[in-house]
Amino acid sequence: MCQISVVKTENDKEEMVMESVTRLVVRDNGVEVSTFFEDPKFVPDVVVQSIDFLGGKVFLGR
Repeated sequence: MCQISVVKTENDKEEMVMESVTRLVVRDNGVEVSTFFEDPKFVPDVVVQSIDFLGGKVFLGR
């Protein structure tokens, strides 16, 4: 199974949102991410900017 990290980018800085993400849901006002063993986390006011499949990262931004 492939698991991925979700990173929020702002002002050329990266902030780790969650590692080993198993599910990502795009909502009207942000993005919700979850793993097997943690509660889901909602990141408001962001969109998926890009996905690096080889690097295993999803980049979120405004």
